[in-house]
Amino acid sequence: MKIAFIGIGVMGLPMAGHLMDAGHDVKLYTRTKSKADPLVARGAKCFDAIGPCVCDREAIITMVGFPKDVEEVYLGKGGILENAPEGALIIDMTTTSPALWQRIAKKARKRGLRPLDAPVSGGDSGAKAGTLAIMVGGETADFEAALPLFEKMGKTIVHEGGDGAGQHTKMANQIAIAGAVTAVAEAVSYGKATGLDLSKMLGTISTGAAGSWQMSNNGPKMISGDYAPGFFIKHFVKDLRIALEESKERGLELPILKKALKMYMQMEEKGQGDLGTQAIIERYGDDC
Repeated sequence: MKIAFIGIGVMGLPMAGHLMDAGHDVKLYTRTKSKADPLVARGAKCFDAIGPCVCDREAIITMVGFPKDVEEVYLGKGGILENAPEGALIIDMTTTSPALWQRIAKKARKRGLRPLDAPVSGGDSGAKAGTLAIMVGGETADFEAALPLFEKMGKTIVHEGGDGAGQHTKMANQIAIAGAVTAVAEAVSYGKATGLDLSKMLGTISTGAAGSWQMSNNGPKMISGDYAPGFFIKHFVKDLRIALEESKERGLELPILKKALKMYMQMEEKGQGDLGTQAIIERYGDDC
């Protein structure tokens, strides 16, 4: 297919690369053009504006940072909705506001476009390996048309429902992670305070009912002080804020979500937003 990929960062770079590996014709747009250099070296063309990048594409995929970025690339002057050809699939794989995407999808259909919200889980390691979990909202026929593309980037690919259903599923995912990653940090803190060999402790409890992806992957990083981002704190704060807003609109009280968000916001305020989510261990010992 003729594809435009917008947003070449930690996640977008390997995802677009997998599509190129599969033989698709991929054009690129990213605000920092140097990030696209590895793909340009392989034959992709990087554009200075969205319009010429998307104007002849059958599928347009976005993987940007924040809801304001999603709104800008789709609804802004010179953006996707102004320039995408009729019948094109437009697929946002950013984690963003479900309400925002539903608004974009409604406008897109009026222009004859085929919108899908398809946020992912699995971090940079899943993006590199092509094993992401992809949660998709939109029309069934559009999901089926995009499925061959998703299969090059992910392993678990589920059509969750209508517009916004992918984003709502991702919110549930982030809420679960918020509890899991903070629980691992508390277990490590407890083990340290009681004088345990932390590697042995994690190796033991990860094989039982307490085991989780967060424990197996981020637990060892917490012990070693490796805070390199597989997923940035600043992006997790964005996701958890969206989840909290959506839960409040539905009258839900989610105390673990609120507590985790508060802790991560405090870290971001201290200039730690570019660290990985496992750096939450640093909050223990503080008055958290």
